[in-house]
Amino acid sequence: MTDQVTRLEVKPVAGHVGAEITGVDLAGELADEVVDRIRAAVLRWKVVFFRAQRLDHASHVACARRFGEPIRLRSRGSASPRDVPEVETTADRLELGGRYGMDHDEWLRRRRHSLLRGWHCDHGARVDPPAATILRAEAVPPYGGDTTWSNLAVAYAGLSEPVRHFVDGLRAEHRLGVGYQARPGDDAYVRHLLDHQIASDHPLVRVHPETGERVLFVNGYYIEQILGVSRAESRALLEMLLEQATRPEYTVRFRWEPGSVAFWDNRATIHLAPSDTAHVDHPRVMHRVMLAGDVPVGVDGKPSVPIVGSEPQRW
Repeated sequence: MTDQVTRLEVKPVAGHVGAEITGVDLAGELADEVVDRIRAAVLRWKVVFFRAQRLDHASHVACARRFGEPIRLRSRGSASPRDVPEVETTADRLELGGRYGMDHDEWLRRRRHSLLRGWHCDHGARVDPPAATILRAEAVPPYGGDTTWSNLAVAYAGLSEPVRHFVDGLRAEHRLGVGYQARPGDDAYVRHLLDHQIASDHPLVRVHPETGERVLFVNGYYIEQILGVSRAESRALLEMLLEQATRPEYTVRFRWEPGSVAFWDNRATIHLAPSDTAHVDHPRVMHRVMLAGDVPVGVDGKPSVPIVGSEPQRW
């Protein structure tokens, strides 16, 4: 056993989701055994956290490549590094203010106008959402700015048996922009969404391709409609399932520091980005690398189907 493996410790931080990993330098050469242990921790705890890491863009991508194929986005935020296409930088104050005729505060209100609407997995409207995301903090406010994750496998397991059996057979339409609250009258962002539609038909319960777990594949930001039921029935079912998915006992909340890294399984979690820093005069700059994922498959063995705007492995 190498010294790297001996130093590595996995410390759970909540009852059902989240663990902190210590004794690892993600910027260094990771032994195969260390990669295996980190991968196992992500599969078990769904999101893992590292502190005081010294990653730059190049080492961030190199680390991610040990766990999968980094995605190269065709379109990224304006703060993203031009010469490292795998890295997307999110800096709300740089990106949101002034776009489509809205200041920063209005952007946040319209994109995150309710608690359940804010919960999402990354790129969930695609037919092949990313398998995982590795997010690192460069600058964070002195207070606020936490991120929360929920474990969708334990959320599914926590449903009663008759409800599990019922939702096993359902599918839902996930569509980009569903969670946005439109402005009265003409809305430039709505016109942008109509010109760049992305939507997919996903199983409401997906089978995790590595663990075999059944995962409640719901979120508030992308789901348009549960298919095969009325709009009224869909609203009631979604409210019930989203409340189940975000029960406090299934969640973990992480306090960021510069150099913190979160690595999560995007197939088995949803997360809630912070909305409590708009009044704090301090930047929050984060960099993420996402790993290519597969097409979700339901309990019945039927895969997700693209409706518009995406096809597998073409970003």
